[in-house]
Amino acid sequence: MSTTTGAFIAGGIAACGAVTVTHSFETVKIRLQLQGELQAKADAAKKYKGVTHAVKVILQNEGPKGLFRGIGVAYIYQILLNGCRLGFYEPVRTTLTSAIYKDPQVQSLGINVLAGASSGIIGAAAGSPFFLVKTRLQSYSPFLPVGTQHNYRNSFDGLRKIYTTEGVNGLYRGVGAAMVRTGFGSSVQLPTYFFAKRRLTKHLGMEEGPALHLASSTASGFVVCCVMHPPDTIMSRMYNQTGNLYKGVFDCLYKTIRTEGLLAIYKGYFAHLARILPHTILTLSLAEQTNRFMRKVEDRLLSDDLKSRI
Repeated sequence: MSTTTGAFIAGGIAACGAVTVTHSFETVKIRLQLQGELQAKADAAKKYKGVTHAVKVILQNEGPKGLFRGIGVAYIYQILLNGCRLGFYEPVRTTLTSAIYKDPQVQSLGINVLAGASSGIIGAAAGSPFFLVKTRLQSYSPFLPVGTQHNYRNSFDGLRKIYTTEGVNGLYRGVGAAMVRTGFGSSVQLPTYFFAKRRLTKHLGMEEGPALHLASSTASGFVVCCVMHPPDTIMSRMYNQTGNLYKGVFDCLYKTIRTEGLLAIYKGYFAHLARILPHTILTLSLAEQTNRFMRKVEDRLLSDDLKSRI
């Protein structure tokens, strides 16, 4: 395993590669989640009828630029989120396992889930202002608007306007929902990935390599999407709101279900699945490769004493 710093860098690089491929589906997901916000199902206009239709409509009206709105700030967010999530997972897991079992090699599902959730929550808090701006950039459409519209020239203009009008609290609007959402996803992402790797190796005889990484990360992606989507919908709405439409996570959840029905929290699920599967596969598979590269670099440049401190 790389040092914490090395794993952070490796995780950030891997996530940036993944988000380049999957960002367009994130845009579609957010617009589907905001469509018909706090409107009865019978009254809500369906501007986007599904994943394929949304991609087609956005391309026709806004071009590729519409699908890739906010890609620059998405890179910053991914570096912070997945750098923390992949970088801090192993140190947290090792520390907790050593404290309880006196042996860091012991695999405990409970500790693995806790380590995954903790590292994800740290990343969500660090990247929250950037995800806020990303969400608002992606939801904006001059042709088929859904939800509140925020017309920022770019991510830095968005950060400046939010800070000027709402202060630091404005930049961290919805951070609670982000921590819940990412905590849910991270609590199962890496534990499921490593669990799948161990089972595939033991029962199917798969050896370390791209095929094992692909199969394990696919299993992880399915589980992550199922667990994370409801809080993801709540987070998108809280981030995109103007004023205090929602007082908090539970108020947003209550108003959404009361007005739109229980299935409203699963709006955009298939777009999310279309994003999270390749994103998880690419992030975890690339992380394996970037971690291996970082270990080689560290072994060549750093002493054992220095590696233990960073």
